Amino acid sequence: MSFMYNPFPYDDPRPVNRPRLTGNTVNALVKGGSVKAFAHLAAQAASLAAGKPVVIAFDGYTTADFARAVNLMQQQLHVRGIQTRAIDFRTVYKDEAELYDLVDAHLSWDRTEDPTLLFGRLYKGGYEGLLDEEKVKAFEGSLPGQAGTVTLVSGYGCLIERLRGLYDIKVYLDVTPKESILRIRRGQYANLGMAQPLTTPLIIRRCYYCDFECAVHLRREVLADGGVDYYLESDHPDDMKLLPYEAFTAIMNSLSTYPFRCKPVYLEGVWGGTYVKKLRGLPDTMRNCAWVFDLIPMEVSILVEVGGTVVEFPFSTFFMKEGVNVLGPKALEKFGGYFPIRFNYDDSYHSTGNMSIQCHSGSKFNKERYDEFGRQDESYYVVATGHDAKTFIGFRDDADIPQFFKDIEAADTEHQEVDYLKYVSYEESKPGLQVMLPAGTIHSSGRNQVILEIGSLTIGSYTYKMYDYLRLDFDGKQRPIHTRLGEQTVAQHRRTSVIHDPSSEDYIVQQPRLAASGEGWEEYIVGENQQLYFSLRRLEFEKACLQDTAGVFHVLTLVDGERIRVRSLDHPERCYEAEFMDMVVVPASMGRYVIENLGVEPVRVHKTLLREGFEDVEL
Repeated sequence: MSFMYNPFPYDDPRPVNRPRLTGNTVNALVKGGSVKAFAHLAAQAASLAAGKPVVIAFDGYTTADFARAVNLMQQQLHVRGIQTRAIDFRTVYKDEAELYDLVDAHLSWDRTEDPTLLFGRLYKGGYEGLLDEEKVKAFEGSLPGQAGTVTLVSGYGCLIERLRGLYDIKVYLDVTPKESILRIRRGQYANLGMAQPLTTPLIIRRCYYCDFECAVHLRREVLADGGVDYYLESDHPDDMKLLPYEAFTAIMNSLSTYPFRCKPVYLEGVWGGTYVKKLRGLPDTMRNCAWVFDLIPMEVSILVEVGGTVVEFPFSTFFMKEGVNVLGPKALEKFGGYFPIRFNYDDSYHSTGNMSIQCHSGSKFNKERYDEFGRQDESYYVVATGHDAKTFIGFRDDADIPQFFKDIEAADTEHQEVDYLKYVSYEESKPGLQVMLPAGTIHSSGRNQVILEIGSLTIGSYTYKMYDYLRLDFDGKQRPIHTRLGEQTVAQHRRTSVIHDPSSEDYIVQQPRLAASGEGWEEYIVGENQQLYFSLRRLEFEKACLQDTAGVFHVLTLVDGERIRVRSLDHPERCYEAEFMDMVVVPASMGRYVIENLGVEPVRVHKTLLREGFEDVEL
């Protein structure tokens, strides 16, 4: 489920994947605009409607435009002389007040702990829990309708298992996470069961804990096992692309055998920098680029070329369809069907200041407080630095931590500055520095650097800002912090001497150590800790480096060099070329592969994989 609040409305056109597809698959794509897509559906419905009633269902991801889909279908069917009736599935929901109270009970309203009303508990009742049983029975009794008439049912949840057998044609309208958030911000969505929208932040919070949660689970259910007849790529209302389920499956399956790259999402921030903006030619209208979501699984999408047409899928749609090929069976079982590692860049290069001093919560806290999947661990790898760059991690050995809590409380309530250098330890940043950040570690990326941030499976955004330098947001308001939640979750024992001690379980500022080597290449472990289930490596070579997934996926990032090609040894046509700072996923199913240097200088590639024994790590 998406939890980004304000993605920049820019579509990066570069990361297009080009798996080999059969002619039948390519020809099955209905392209050329929305009218053609719905004319295709209408023609099929017309052939079914001779002498009998036909029912078509449209379900989809949050913010799907059902009204447009139904209008286009009615136009196309009327041209063919077929009568239609439309049923809005919202009429089957519980009453608005009852629904509001149901979801509201899962949300936090304590502004002393949660000043921005960001948090809550996941609602896990699915769409089924939002429906009125008597209304459902009446709906079931109203179908299929009169002979020769096409009934169009549309709305979130109409494709739940109980009702799926009522329909002759089932269509799923998918929406990427970025577009879904942008539609919310444009005022195009009100939460499930609500006639009027809330304010944007409250809509997004309610979406995260309920609407997105319901949509993600139903999407997995209907797309994984053939619960629909057609997949509709619906980000662009005037250029929707229609795929029969068999073609959708073929594209997903082929892609899962290739190294691939996702389409990033870019976000501004008050501490944002300029490095990535220049590197990737982002629009001048961006104030800065603070975050680059290159591979945050629930936030990004994936571009696939299908016969010269680029089709965009949410990454989570692809992954829930082909998770076993991408992760491998052991990892898929361990992580409950979710991609277990997230990757992004934090860019404070030539910025106005540091990222906030913060920490994240652990497994017990997240499960009890939010009903989440597990803990939030992170790591930082320094990619580029300017003058005087620092990475903050852990408390100083001489830090008076009780006084630190008093000081940050005073900063929050009395607007008093804090001399944070008295309390928080730091490393002098240089490219190649790797630090681990198990849940609870106080940390921050300082100004004037670019960080490759790698974290555990984190569905939500459980970041507790403990000090933010009395900084104002883009609206001129002081940014709220979470002093109480931070105090409850921060690991006070992680001090300078502890985090540098190789004999400590909290040894998280580590020195690289050789793990493997071959002809012309070396592989170093740059970060590994028993509390975290992933291992961080660095590959160093001049020409080529041989690798083997051995049934475990890899994620590769070119952190020094110009250009590389990642290529399967057994199927050389399965390859992807990546530039500096691009991230490439090598699926578990690939097996033996080679990374080839396409530039003139030696390269360094950061490699992330699940470490040995990941199955036994507590989430």
